[in-house]
Amino acid sequence: MSESPDCRSLVSASSQLNLMDIDAIDDKEFDIPQVDTPPTLESILNEPETEEETFMWEDTSLLNTDPVDSHSCETSSLASSDSGDPAHLKRRKKTVEMNSNVHGSVLRHSLLKGISAQIVSAADKVDAGLPTAITVSGVIAVGTSHGLALVFDVNQALRLCLGTTATGAEFGAVSALSINHDCSRLLCGFAKGQITMWDLANGKLLRTITDAHPPGTAVLHVKFTDDPTLAICNDSGGSVFELAFRRVMGMRSCDSRCLFSGSKGEVCCIEPLHTPPDLKDHPITPYSLLAMGSLTKILVIGLKPSLKVWMTFPYNKSDPSSVPQLAWQFVPAQKAYNPVLAFCRGNTVHFLLVKKEEMGSIHVVKQRQLHLNCDIISLSWISSRTLVLVDSQEQLQVVDRPSQEVLDQLDLEQVQLVYHSRHFKSLATGGNVSEALALVGEKACYESVCSYAGQILYLGTKSAHIMTLRNWRERVDFLLRQERFGEALALAWSFHEGTAKAVVGLYGDPVKRKGVVADKMVEILILFVERSLKRCPDQGKIQVLEQHFQEVVPVVVDYCLLLQRSDLLFEQLYAQLMENVVSRGLFLESLESYIISQRLAHLTTPIMKDLLAHYHGNGLMDRLERLIVHLDVTSLDMQQVVQMCWENHLYDAMIYVFNRGMNDYITPLEKLFAEIGPHLREGRHLTNEQVVIGNKLLVYISCSLAGRAYPLGDIPEDLVPQVKNKVFEFLIRLHSAETFEEEEVFPFIRTLLHFDTREFLNVLALTFEDFRNDKQALEYQQRIVDILLKVMVDNPDFTPSQVGGLFTFLARQMAKPDNTLFVNRKLFDQVLEFLCCPDDDSRHTERQQVLLELLHVGGVVQFDEGSLLALAEKAEFYQICEFLYEKQHLYEKIIDCYLRDNLRKVEVFSYIHNLLSMPGYSTEEKQAVWDKSLQHIQELVALDPSRSADLVTCHFSEHVQPIISQLEDDQLRFQLLTSLLEPREGRPADSTVTLDPDLHEQQVGLLCRFDPPRLQAFLETSQLYPLEAAVKMTEQYGHSEATAFLLEKKGDAHGAFTVLLTKLKRILESITRDEGVAEGEGGGAKDGTVPLEGLEGSLDDIIALCHRNSQNLNQQQREVLWFPLLEAMMAPQKLLRGPNTNHTSEALKELTMKVLNAMSSFIPLPDIIQRILQDPVYGKGKLSEIQGLILGMLDTFNYEQTLLETTTSLLNHDLHWSLAHLRASVTRGLVPRQDTCNICLLQYKRRHDPPEEIVIFSCGHLYHCQCLQAKDCGSGSSSERPQQWSCFKCSSNQGGRGGAIADQRRGRSTSLAQTNVTSSLREPGLEAHGKKLFVEAGLDPQQAQSWDHLRCLYHGPSRLAILSELTHCHGNEKAGLLHPAPQGTGSVFHSEDFKLKLSPPPVLEE
Repeated sequence: MSESPDCRSLVSASSQLNLMDIDAIDDKEFDIPQVDTPPTLESILNEPETEEETFMWEDTSLLNTDPVDSHSCETSSLASSDSGDPAHLKRRKKTVEMNSNVHGSVLRHSLLKGISAQIVSAADKVDAGLPTAITVSGVIAVGTSHGLALVFDVNQALRLCLGTTATGAEFGAVSALSINHDCSRLLCGFAKGQITMWDLANGKLLRTITDAHPPGTAVLHVKFTDDPTLAICNDSGGSVFELAFRRVMGMRSCDSRCLFSGSKGEVCCIEPLHTPPDLKDHPITPYSLLAMGSLTKILVIGLKPSLKVWMTFPYNKSDPSSVPQLAWQFVPAQKAYNPVLAFCRGNTVHFLLVKKEEMGSIHVVKQRQLHLNCDIISLSWISSRTLVLVDSQEQLQVVDRPSQEVLDQLDLEQVQLVYHSRHFKSLATGGNVSEALALVGEKACYESVCSYAGQILYLGTKSAHIMTLRNWRERVDFLLRQERFGEALALAWSFHEGTAKAVVGLYGDPVKRKGVVADKMVEILILFVERSLKRCPDQGKIQVLEQHFQEVVPVVVDYCLLLQRSDLLFEQLYAQLMENVVSRGLFLESLESYIISQRLAHLTTPIMKDLLAHYHGNGLMDRLERLIVHLDVTSLDMQQVVQMCWENHLYDAMIYVFNRGMNDYITPLEKLFAEIGPHLREGRHLTNEQVVIGNKLLVYISCSLAGRAYPLGDIPEDLVPQVKNKVFEFLIRLHSAETFEEEEVFPFIRTLLHFDTREFLNVLALTFEDFRNDKQALEYQQRIVDILLKVMVDNPDFTPSQVGGLFTFLARQMAKPDNTLFVNRKLFDQVLEFLCCPDDDSRHTERQQVLLELLHVGGVVQFDEGSLLALAEKAEFYQICEFLYEKQHLYEKIIDCYLRDNLRKVEVFSYIHNLLSMPGYSTEEKQAVWDKSLQHIQELVALDPSRSADLVTCHFSEHVQPIISQLEDDQLRFQLLTSLLEPREGRPADSTVTLDPDLHEQQVGLLCRFDPPRLQAFLETSQLYPLEAAVKMTEQYGHSEATAFLLEKKGDAHGAFTVLLTKLKRILESITRDEGVAEGEGGGAKDGTVPLEGLEGSLDDIIALCHRNSQNLNQQQREVLWFPLLEAMMAPQKLLRGPNTNHTSEALKELTMKVLNAMSSFIPLPDIIQRILQDPVYGKGKLSEIQGLILGMLDTFNYEQTLLETTTSLLNHDLHWSLAHLRASVTRGLVPRQDTCNICLLQYKRRHDPPEEIVIFSCGHLYHCQCLQAKDCGSGSSSERPQQWSCFKCSSNQGGRGGAIADQRRGRSTSLAQTNVTSSLREPGLEAHGKKLFVEAGLDPQQAQSWDHLRCLYHGPSRLAILSELTHCHGNEKAGLLHPAPQGTGSVFHSEDFKLKLSPPPVLEE
């Protein structure tokens, strides 16, 4: 059973705790008593889960504490701490399962049973009241609500009961307590403001202080400093006072000095710096530092030698109800101790390192912050690296400061923590405190939490609790008791590696610490295995067993190997695990990852045999192969392993065993060749497995010849030459070991060549790179080359690609500067004839590519170029010809190669362009290519007109005319001209070439013939064609629209009109004729949609023509255009009288109305009506027939008249309203806000001598003219231009910018609304002199903004926009009368919610 600190822990641990972070110090942190027989893990594990520890100090009869499991239930109160309630146990178990903190239980939480019992007893027996405050030093003192102070010794025995209930009735509750460092004096602060001092040796009252701070305020804090004659007091007024105790002539007195006044900001927390006894000579001690936390900032002051503020630090933004917290701690850093102040308000903890500089001043360094997701109400140091926090939800958190990691969490809800809201609100004295301090007091619990010597006490309403750090063994044992072995091992390993947090109890150098922890881990591992075997399910599915051991075996293996205890793993633990089949299998499989990662290279022979048997028995052959190639197999039965590998096709493992186990590098080759050789000789296809064998062969040969082991590692250096020689000798064997009569010579090389010629040659090429200085190897090299030539040349079994690959390989080797190979040149000629055979059309591309590759690697030196070129041309190897022509600089002939090669024809354009554009070619070479391109221009245009045009534009721009003339086919000429003249996507705008007018004329004719739809667009964009010739061509081919466009462009508008009108009449005649035929046959009405659409399109063209030209014609000329069009539209209607022509007749009438609407803008309405009435169709008929036409014209007239009247009315009204408002603004009187000048602050009425000019602005500010001139607030002071002023105060509020300057920056001139107005001000002293000053005052920025807002009161389009659009629409067709305009045109009339706003503008109050 774990032991606890003894009675000396509270008294003596102060000096020891501060040294825990120094590795060289070997003293104990706590005086833990030695025991004769330490508890074993078995005894710990066998303890019942509900058994409670006993927390003993010296006298067990006087003091009992209940340790409260930090991961069990909520902290129990005094009444329930010993309860065996089943609900309590259930709640405890549930919490254990949910919490899986890797740090284990860091805090030991114990209930101080003796003190808790005395608190409850005192409340019942002597009416002491509830506990209100607690403090600890060498003893523990608890204050009560009835004014008593109970003092307990370290055994929790009640030593003193200070005060009486009568004193409590007078002074109120005890609100603050403090004990000096030698435990001789106790200070008690009371809710009504009194302070008493007690002698703890005899319980005598030494002082009663009633005037230390203002009356009517409660004492929030009273703290002794390191000087026993000096204390600090903080009251509910937020003030801080220094109490200096004196004893003169036997008379005790107390002098009070105010350190901080609450009127400057209430202080609600104070913390003097206490130096541990072992650091009493620290250089910071003489300054007697005090930290104070107000509602807005932190202050650090020095009380000695004189009062001085060393640092102030404001809080971050936080909740006003958050409680400021302060805590000092001496922290080791760089082999020195310095105090660190931790403070917070809200969720962020700040750290300030305080140290003394060499010059004698104190330097404060801000350190890394700690951010938490909670509102902190208590902050305490429990060690130099660990903080204990309590949040507003009463959740305790243990935080490691360097890593900012939360190590542990406890729920303090059952503690029922005591809060001090009554004292912060000063209810005992009438509640005269600020609202901010009262709000903070809702969460204040300063006097309920106290820390001392690495222990923290918490005061509840009926109990007291103590928190201490568990030592490392306790933390591990805590997890073991809950059978969390994996977490216990992880925690122990963190202790082993030095990464654990809040470590207590590990002493000595790092090696010694690791040894102690390692022994503990070994003990845990053994018990872990024993416990898992004992708890193994006796029956059930195999998956259940696997899941059970999956949580055990890998963990055990991992930590044994981490501890480098393979002896423990393979001897003791494996002997236990092999009793169970499932655990043994998991154990063996768990070794796999460590073997592959080479963390485990050697296994014992029994383990190795079991490993092979397990993987083989379970069919895990691929995984077994990966294992074998990473293991030392010298201890195995080689033949058995090889046989197993061969039977299961584990070729890598087999090779590895032969190589590493028997130093045999040839036998694997023989076995693998025997698998694929016969199939290749017989010409059969290889299976996938045989292809894999062949690839492994090539890689194995490559590795062996390069000195590398297969499949990984390196061959021992002393064996490398021997292995290379053996492999070469094997490859060049004349016959195999098991030879037969039909076997060809050199079977192994033949096999590799048939399997993959190119890869085998690549292997040889890599091998030859290492043969530079090895004479014997060079002999092997020549020997292999001879064999290759002998085997492959003149052998029909090999394809041209394979033979070409061989000679490519040879050409590369022979092209090297230090080449030693010899190859007969006749062989190259023989190969050339073979590849260029014109009679063989098979594999044409393959043979050409092989020969091209051979030439690129230097094989050209082996051939006669003339014969090679002849053979290539004969075989149609155009890429070979290109290669040779380029070498001979005959670039123009390459063009023929491209044009003849069907696969690469389109690349000729890029080739010509690049050669003519790029530097590096001579002028003669470029000229030859240029001439050749012109010769083949017809072929190029036929191949791709667009790219041909690009070539012409870039390189033949001055020879366009001859090129066009050279083209015999009109279609090709048209395509080239189109590509030259029309812009295309991807071509720069400046890359078009300017062509002669005759070429444009040719293009017009070609467009008329080949592409009429694009004729109109060309005529509109081009300006170089002759008009007369173009008109003749369009008339010749009957393109009326183009002819009309050209006539209009020529200036003959009437001729263009005649052409379009003729076309229109033809369409009308066609429609009339079709309708007449249909009526005569008595059939139904035909679908005339298509003719009518053509009619409407033609009519739109002629109306547009009339519109464009009517602007520049007189009235008579306009009638000549419009009336023939009207007559042409009305004439066919008299021919459509049948009952089946209603649809066509209505359509013609609608189109006639369209003409009338269009011409009404240019022809007077009486003339139009007269012409209609004269027409036989309408003049002789009834009025109803022309009623629609006349009413339509009258509606148009009424619309225009109404629009004009409305527009005039709106303009007049807007102008009157604007002028009236402006006049009211500039004539408004100005009233100053005050009687003083805003610069000199003197009243203007009192300054009569000399008389002063006054300037008043519209903003109400008043100035003397001289004051404004002194401030440079005037502008434009010339005689021609009156001086303009700007308000100095308003300009200063805008960042010091003057009004004129601000207007310039805004980029706007003074508008009509901002014109300065003139106000007259008559001063008493000026009337006698007859002076009257007119002062100009401009609109200030606020008024200008109001004016802008006034202008924006209208919603929708502005009237100016409406009128502008009406102007633009004048003379055009009235959209929306017959055919509404399309949406999205941008017009305000097209908006769905457009309305003319005829209502008057809003009336503004003056």
